[in-house]
Amino acid sequence: MQNKIAKDLLSIGAVFLRPEQPFTWASGIKSPIYCDNRLTLTAPAVRNDVENGLAELVRREYPDVEVLMGTSTAGIAHAAIVGHLMNLPMGYVRSGAKDHGRGNQIEGRLEPGQKVVVVEDLISTAGSCVEVVNVLREAGAEVLGIVSIFTYGMKKGLERLAAASVKNVSLTNLDAVAEIAAAEGYIKPEDVARVLKFRDNPSDESWIGGAL
Repeated sequence: MQNKIAKDLLSIGAVFLRPEQPFTWASGIKSPIYCDNRLTLTAPAVRNDVENGLAELVRREYPDVEVLMGTSTAGIAHAAIVGHLMNLPMGYVRSGAKDHGRGNQIEGRLEPGQKVVVVEDLISTAGSCVEVVNVLREAGAEVLGIVSIFTYGMKKGLERLAAASVKNVSLTNLDAVAEIAAAEGYIKPEDVARVLKFRDNPSDESWIGGAL
């Protein structure tokens, strides 16, 4: 599944590798990779693979799940589609409480004690999804874990997930994407090591310009 989803994401440009012309993240970090998994929603064949893959992960890894909760905003559509496929209720968690109406941060019905799986599109440093987990726990939910489409596997992200005692299972990851990208000519074979060096230490820009 990792390789199939990696091929899918590369084929529609949802994951785009450009080690020769790095992207700049909002944090200022230079990156050889850009991810926009929202593009999966406008590519029906890839969307089918992704949503069925997420449903398979939930069934396999979290068989006791009672509710799916998407992250705002990228995880909402995926949680809704997977919820439909699995005949499960779903909702989503806002980045902050509303300043009007009932002031909800959690949208959708959630009862204390319910077993929840969080649906996320992308995990880098894991800060936002850990915040979602904490909000759900504060509301009395039992968070079984997270499913996501793609993860970088960054050290900071892994450490944050471990510190929060929450499991994440992703459809694919940077290792698989880099290998498939090299095999199919998206990047040069020697670029794989550069991409993975970025993943291992994003603040070290020595990978830029071909340095290893």
